[in-house]
Amino acid sequence: MILVTGATGKVGQEVVRQLSSANVPLRAFVRDPLRASHIRLPGVQIAVGDLSKPETLDAAMDGIERVFLLSPPDPDQVNLQSNAIDSARRMGARHVVKVSVAGGPDAGTQIGRWHWTTETQLKESGLEFTILRPTSYMQQLFLFAPAIAATGSFQLAMGAGAVAVVDTRDVAAVAVRALTEPGHEHRIYDLTGPEALTFEEMALELSHATGKKITYVHVPPEYARKQLLQMGQPRWLVEDMIVLSASFREGYGAAVSTAVRDVTNRAPRSFSEFARDYAAVFREGR
Repeated sequence: MILVTGATGKVGQEVVRQLSSANVPLRAFVRDPLRASHIRLPGVQIAVGDLSKPETLDAAMDGIERVFLLSPPDPDQVNLQSNAIDSARRMGARHVVKVSVAGGPDAGTQIGRWHWTTETQLKESGLEFTILRPTSYMQQLFLFAPAIAATGSFQLAMGAGAVAVVDTRDVAAVAVRALTEPGHEHRIYDLTGPEALTFEEMALELSHATGKKITYVHVPPEYARKQLLQMGQPRWLVEDMIVLSASFREGYGAAVSTAVRDVTNRAPRSFSEFARDYAAVFREGR
């Protein structure tokens, strides 16, 4: 039995869907059962709980062999994921597949340092582990879908930096392989799409897919900071996004990995395929 945390998020729900389609029994760990209606699929048990409450984790972990570990960005992320790792070990799970990011103890972003701390704990836990490090998700552009639908443009502080963005569906596919077959223990996979594109090139692909002209507008970091705060993003996350934008402008997101193909035996989705699949989202803004 597999436990999927973060089961209603963009990656987690894809993991649930793909496991269900493969007839793999699983338990989806959710805080709000009302948000779980779209993952009530064949073979899926729903476990209601909270990563901050170890007693709910232990109940969800009962009988679990493998755990998919992902939680929403949160200032308490290290403690929340630590609770999950401790519960997995306590309740007899064998293998944890964790979604992480590239980072280290001196990472420029808080979230990079937090993930590195949890990776270290996982490596020292005695559990088998697989670590997935996506670059940046194609689906993060959904944040700008309302602006694209209303104005035909979106604004970021990315300059002309190219980023090898990856589709969440491909990240989920790698996770499913790691959760259901041997050979992925003690492996770290850097996950990207098949090519690095500038945001201007992404805008062009969105234009082709939607049939309307969409443009990318580079803005200064301070303007991007104000825009993201007005969109309701928490300040700590906005500051991390500004730091990440600077690294992408300098080319640190452009490296392309073969990990998706190596693990799944299938090429990762291109941005043009993503744009076609979600064209209605960018036309309608929702």
